Amino acid sequence: MSKMMKVLVVDDHPLFAQATKQLLERIDRIEVVGVAGSGQLCIEAIQTTRPDIVFLDYQLPDQFGTEIAAKIKQEFPHIHIVIFTGKDINDLMNNFLELQVSGILSKESSEQTIIQLVQCIMNNHTMIPLSLFYQLRRVSKKPTVEAILTLDEVQIMSMLVKGETHEQIASQIHISKRSVDNYLKKIYQKLGVQSRIQAIEKFVQSDYYLHSLKGE
Repeated sequence: MSKMMKVLVVDDHPLFAQATKQLLERIDRIEVVGVAGSGQLCIEAIQTTRPDIVFLDYQLPDQFGTEIAAKIKQEFPHIHIVIFTGKDINDLMNNFLELQVSGILSKESSEQTIIQLVQCIMNNHTMIPLSLFYQLRRVSKKPTVEAILTLDEVQIMSMLVKGETHEQIASQIHISKRSVDNYLKKIYQKLGVQSRIQAIEKFVQSDYYLHSLKGE
């Protein structure tokens, strides 16, 4: 008899999370072991339930899908991650491939498509929309930010990702808040972004962030 596969659903919209849970529970050999509404709760749930597959919403209240996927794969490389999102993330395809996610689905996908993807993963395969498949042969890795940030800038961005305020960053690295503001202006300019959220999202897609998770 084939073994059951445990699934964790991670979505901050309760109704959507429950609908996804109910759909997955209709698939043979699938056991939904929990629902989490944030990145932090996702990591905690993984520690206790040890799922085989995580259905992960890309945009959660506390963390982006790239950040959570990196943390999961660092500690549990065998876990299959399905990015399940209503956001257009075509530009992030290379990043998710590097993180070795097992599938990417739109929240507008039909029930049959979701079921088929899960069945593919259970057989160690995946499936992607034809529109993305056709891009794979011609898309090249986008330029990364690894060569442009100084060590001080990487440290400040790492603290920003953790939710530290400008005042907290200034206190911990013993500089003025004005200096932190000036650092961030330079960082935003280097990354080609306009806001804190955009900077964080771009930073967590970089090798700098993956190295910081490993303590390098």
